[in-house]
Amino acid sequence: MSGQLVCVEGLLGKHVPAEDLSEVWRILYGKELRKLDLPSSAVNAASQENFEIKGCVFEAALEQLRRPRTVRVGLIQNKIQLPTTSPVAEQVNALHRRIAEIVDVAAMCDVNIICFQEAWTMPFAFCTRERLPWTEFAESAENGATTKFCQELAKKHNMVIASPILERDESHGDTLWNTAVVISNTGAVLGKTRKNHIPRVGDFNESTYYMEGNTGHRVFQTAFGRIAVNICYGRHHPLNWLMYSINGAEIIFNPSATIGELSESLWPIEARNAAIANHCFTCAINRVGTEHFENEFTSGDGKKAHHDFGHFYGSSYVSAPDGSRTPGLSRVSEGLLIAEMDLNLCRQTCDKWNFKMTGRYEMYAEELARAVRPDFQADIVRE
Repeated sequence: MSGQLVCVEGLLGKHVPAEDLSEVWRILYGKELRKLDLPSSAVNAASQENFEIKGCVFEAALEQLRRPRTVRVGLIQNKIQLPTTSPVAEQVNALHRRIAEIVDVAAMCDVNIICFQEAWTMPFAFCTRERLPWTEFAESAENGATTKFCQELAKKHNMVIASPILERDESHGDTLWNTAVVISNTGAVLGKTRKNHIPRVGDFNESTYYMEGNTGHRVFQTAFGRIAVNICYGRHHPLNWLMYSINGAEIIFNPSATIGELSESLWPIEARNAAIANHCFTCAINRVGTEHFENEFTSGDGKKAHHDFGHFYGSSYVSAPDGSRTPGLSRVSEGLLIAEMDLNLCRQTCDKWNFKMTGRYEMYAEELARAVRPDFQADIVRE
């Protein structure tokens, strides 16, 4: 799908009669969210730096024994800044500069936690199956240049940062991982989590590039709430979301890189479903633009060799446990989405719907344990 359509919300606003629009929004997005009052300095800076900025508020009921647990979360979607043929160091530095500009604006809006898109320091080159120069973008999660860059940003702005990178694990034979590094607002490396599921779909056949993650479903206790990072293809696996939730995540980020022809009809559904099913907030992030590569590549699916994957359609959004969600960012432009959320809504929704209370986890566990055995027989009743 091309990058000509800016956003679905814009089309609805243009063509749905004004008297019907609020009801259409309610049906599509749940309860109407209040727009976040953004500082004029941030709006002006975003305009000058040529990226979109939006903000919404998720509210919870006032409680007698707990104070509101309000946190502001930021999502960044962006394009690569230089052609893929540019020197590796120049590409990385250009992306560092661009992200710093957007994070500065997020700080003007008092964002507490921010997450970048999958493999944000590089073109999404995994599916070319070429090694050089793309493996040169890989870095140490603990002390690589990008982690140090994020540590400085975190300290400067008192902000937790989730930074998804291509990791070079020098301690284990230079293995490559698709990893998110979580930086505390103090600037310390809080830890890392690796992509659990690797796609084998068309161009997105990344199984020869890096390994399935071995860090399980880590949840990070930050100063502003418990967060997890479910990288890209993991959003298609409901049990993946479930395990982050079982480990206590209140906010699950889903940094991704996905194109219109492959997944756009799934995009508005999966993260929102996960928020509902797991009584938590979910944050879906996708890059934008079309990235061209010098050498042609094929997927082995009968299609002609090509120089790009297609259009990365952006449309980043946030969903709440009650099923409400923000409008998405643009399909074509870089952007910053800010969501103010009261984390008390997680427990309040859990108490209302009782999905966790009524979940039959012991029964599922027993049946799954049987299902993975080599001698498994499906429980099918026949005449």
